[in-house]
Amino acid sequence: MGSALPVLSGREVVRIFESFGWDVVRQTGSHIIMVKDDEPVTLSVPDHREVAKGTLRSLIRSAGLTVDEFVAAK
Repeated sequence: MGSALPVLSGREVVRIFESFGWDVVRQTGSHIIMVKDDEPVTLSVPDHREVAKGTLRSLIRSAGLTVDEFVAAK
């Protein structure tokens, strides 16, 4: 079984994705939109005090990362 997901705020999640080369392009309401040059997907990170585990897992999968890679970069 992989690593347990930590409880992170939206800002912390954004910082970790930035370490993988994702860039914040805009913020729409309570969501921070991130893109990466070689990725066709955009990430919509909720700017909440606590990002729901299912949401975080989905973002990690969309970014092409494993939970272990993401947690290791924390």
